[in-house]
Amino acid sequence: MFKNAINYNAVLYAVLMVAAMWLGFLLQNLGWFSGCSGAIIPLSPYGLKGIFLSPFLHGGLEHIFGNSVPIFVLIFLLFQFYPFIAKKVFFLGWILTGFLVWLLPSIDIYTGDYNQVCIIGASGIVYVLAFFLFFSGVFRWNTKFLTVSMVVALYYGGLVWGVLPEELFSHLAEPSRISWQSHLSGAVIGVIMAFMFRKAGERKKKYIWEFPNYYSEKDDKLWQEYKENHPEDFLELPYKKKDNVWEHLDEIRKNG
Repeated sequence: MFKNAINYNAVLYAVLMVAAMWLGFLLQNLGWFSGCSGAIIPLSPYGLKGIFLSPFLHGGLEHIFGNSVPIFVLIFLLFQFYPFIAKKVFFLGWILTGFLVWLLPSIDIYTGDYNQVCIIGASGIVYVLAFFLFFSGVFRWNTKFLTVSMVVALYYGGLVWGVLPEELFSHLAEPSRISWQSHLSGAVIGVIMAFMFRKAGERKKKYIWEFPNYYSEKDDKLWQEYKENHPEDFLELPYKKKDNVWEHLDEIRKNG
């Protein structure tokens, strides 16, 4: 029973994405991607290719480990519970988030200075998926999808703080290397797509007993079966002819 409940595409896509991330990390450490090659560079035409490549590049083992687990879990949840729109959400969210990150210049929130940065990592996709899964359940208000929302909130609720610059919460000796722009972009795109696709695919089922004023003989199977098995009960019944008072006028006079 449990095997039948698992969507194997959910496992497949999750495994493929994590494997691609580790392959990219391996190639990166072999020198295939050096400097800002493959990264998103905001407002730079050279950095546009990072929209497609940056999720496969990471700054170290801690960075890629930190993204691998949530990517696997969230992709699995997406394809398991939203198979009808999973590919649209995943790929559209990936591209739109990357493009939005490219549009957001890296500006020091205290000095206002523009800093040219190279943004790598899959955290933008993590935020797209987490915010989509949470808000999709809320917008649909469906028991099954709300359960997924609660699971995401329980394990990844702390992600919400990542949409703000780290400098707001701690005094850093140097600018943070965490791209809050990626997190914010992913969160915004995730919420927008959750709203856009709120009516797509499977929705809350309403059963006939949820409509107390609705009744149709055609929907009553027991009644239809009875009619088919007992046709004699539905023949035209004999009826008594209506009395004509004028025919009994003499009797009325005698009794009166």
